[in-house]
Amino acid sequence: MTPSERYQLINQTIRQHNLQRMTRYLCKLACVSASGYYRWRTAEEVRQLREDADQHDFRLIKEHFDALRGKAGALVIKMRIERVDGIIMNHKKIRRLMRKYHLTATIRRANPYRKMAKATQQHQTCPNLLNRRFDQREPEKVLLTDITYMHYGNGQCAYLSVVKDGTTPSLRSFL
Repeated sequence: MTPSERYQLINQTIRQHNLQRMTRYLCKLACVSASGYYRWRTAEEVRQLREDADQHDFRLIKEHFDALRGKAGALVIKMRIERVDGIIMNHKKIRRLMRKYHLTATIRRANPYRKMAKATQQHQTCPNLLNRRFDQREPEKVLLTDITYMHYGNGQCAYLSVVKDGTTPSLRSFL
């Protein structure tokens, strides 16, 4: 039980039974400080104002959440509120209110079986017929390839793929 809930229980008990001069005793029973209880009681109006503001903001968030069919998180809702309504709202506040009122975005999960099916059909491993005997002394029987990445310009990348015949004389000296 949070201290706020304990303070609320003490407040209800005092009001219900019209108890006077029992505050310190009840605080001691609830294992909370009396000064904390009094501070909590004086801040009741501020808490109520914040709760009303949260309710208003939640209605706005819920409206956009429903318009996006529950598939948007806090950042998407923030951008939509700014674009459509022109209201600036912090994404942390949106996230807090979504958590408080149990709004969760439905996220499509990747199907692991689909990945497995792709791996078995498309990316099959071929049998090793050469056993590292690249020089077959017959042109165009064994073709060797490699891909390299070349960076150029402002962080752009190009791919270079080279195909060589296994009977190329310059290649024999390396094997």
